[in-house]
Amino acid sequence: MPAEAVLEFVQLLADHNIVVILDGGWAVDALIGKQTRPHEDLDIAVFHKDVPRIRVLLEERGFVEIPRDDSWECNFVYGNQVGHLIDIHSCTFDEQGENIFGVAYTHEAFSGSGMIDGYPVRCVPPGLLMKYHTGYPLDNNDFHDVKQLSNKFGLKIPADYQKFLDNSPSNGNDKPK
Repeated sequence: MPAEAVLEFVQLLADHNIVVILDGGWAVDALIGKQTRPHEDLDIAVFHKDVPRIRVLLEERGFVEIPRDDSWECNFVYGNQVGHLIDIHSCTFDEQGENIFGVAYTHEAFSGSGMIDGYPVRCVPPGLLMKYHTGYPLDNNDFHDVKQLSNKFGLKIPADYQKFLDNSPSNGNDKPK
């Protein structure tokens, strides 16, 4: 999904007073301040109360829900005819900032900021983003993302990535700190 499409979607939600937090690969690139790799989709976190309006806004623009085995009311994907995919994760916090429903984000996950093509966006902060890049089958894009976070923010690459570290050329940037 190209940067222009990401920014168009972020602006659409902003125009409708919907808070959107970038997650996944685009969040990494927002934190780095530049696009470091192509992205198949845009991962976002939103408040669950906004999901019905987001669905309407996307459907009005030709997006349809893409059925997946792991879809549920708080985690689903929308796509359009040109191949743009938006992976939507929602949750609800109580008055104390505790997650009481949906995807297991912490309130802190909604506190980061970055830039895409000079446009400020909200995103998951670096430490949590590194943590969220574990616990599932990892690929080379995930390894690329954690290396970017490690290099920029001095974060330790999680042990889940040992097989990638063992197979990568040693240049000093791939080893856990």
